[in-house]
Amino acid sequence: MKTLEQRLQEIKIVPVIAINDVAHAVPLAKVLVENGLPCAEVTFRTDAAAESIRLMREAYPELLIGAGTVLNSQQVDTAIEVGVDFIVSPGLNPTTVKYCQQRNIAIVPGVNNPSLVEQAMEMGLKTLKFFPAEPSGGVPMLKALSAVYPVRFMPTGGVSPSNVDEYLSLGSVVACGGTWMVPTQMMDQGDWDGIAELVRALK
Repeated sequence: MKTLEQRLQEIKIVPVIAINDVAHAVPLAKVLVENGLPCAEVTFRTDAAAESIRLMREAYPELLIGAGTVLNSQQVDTAIEVGVDFIVSPGLNPTTVKYCQQRNIAIVPGVNNPSLVEQAMEMGLKTLKFFPAEPSGGVPMLKALSAVYPVRFMPTGGVSPSNVDEYLSLGSVVACGGTWMVPTQMMDQGDWDGIAELVRALK
């Protein structure tokens, strides 16, 4: 059984997705799986998120699914109920981290400075989200953090086609999160062929 870190490292780029309409969930999952990116971080920023995850999980059991923008224990419970593989939060909330550990679900919380990395390590976490990546100093900041802390990072926030390779070249980066290959506007227009092209361009 592969660890979450191993699966993320194989995938390299995690699509961070805001779904406005549950009808888009399965077509989107189909595009991701069939075009070589079997992963989705569905953010809890929309009302459609939980039901979308449930439908994606039913249709594609092999899909690696994370719930993003998880801010509290209630959202953790909801995410687990609909079948996620892991939890992602924008910041490091010790209460949420401990609750995920009690529920035996992996969490990748957001950090962007040494103090937060140390707090995360204190709680036994080894894979962390570097967020917001670009506003927090980008690659130079990650290099500085990686020089002193034995953890792996998933940079998200400002990661784009122009800088993703630079992030992925760092040994401490397990994967990058991004939105550019799954634009909400294209989903709302039902442009699945267009999204498929963007996904294929990642290879």
